[in-house]
Amino acid sequence: VQLQASGGGLVQAGDSLRLSCAASGRTFSHNVMAWFRQVPGKEREFVAGRDSGGYSTRYADSVKGRFTISRDLAKNTVYLQMNSLKPEDTAVYYCAARRGVGSRKPSDYDYWGQGTLVTVSS
Repeated sequence: VQLQASGGGLVQAGDSLRLSCAASGRTFSHNVMAWFRQVPGKEREFVAGRDSGGYSTRYADSVKGRFTISRDLAKNTVYLQMNSLKPEDTAVYYCAARRGVGSRKPSDYDYWGQGTLVTVSS
């Protein structure tokens, strides 16, 4: 599976942004898809995940109610809609995929996109 993330940029606090992750290669629908983020000097942290089949989603507490993960099987794409952005959301965002059950651990994921930078100014 190859993943290509896009959609990052510079926005102001309170704005919205939508990230996209286009997948190619092996069967997309059987993969658990997730978004992680990382700031320099910190570990990569889980943001949101959507299980294979798309019936179960999970979010980090810090983004719950503001971010929404969705997937379009026809386009082999997963999205992260980010609303009410805060300066602390500033990070490089990565999409990731794995087979099996959902997980919040980066080490459980086999495939990673290249990352897209989101900067939220106050």
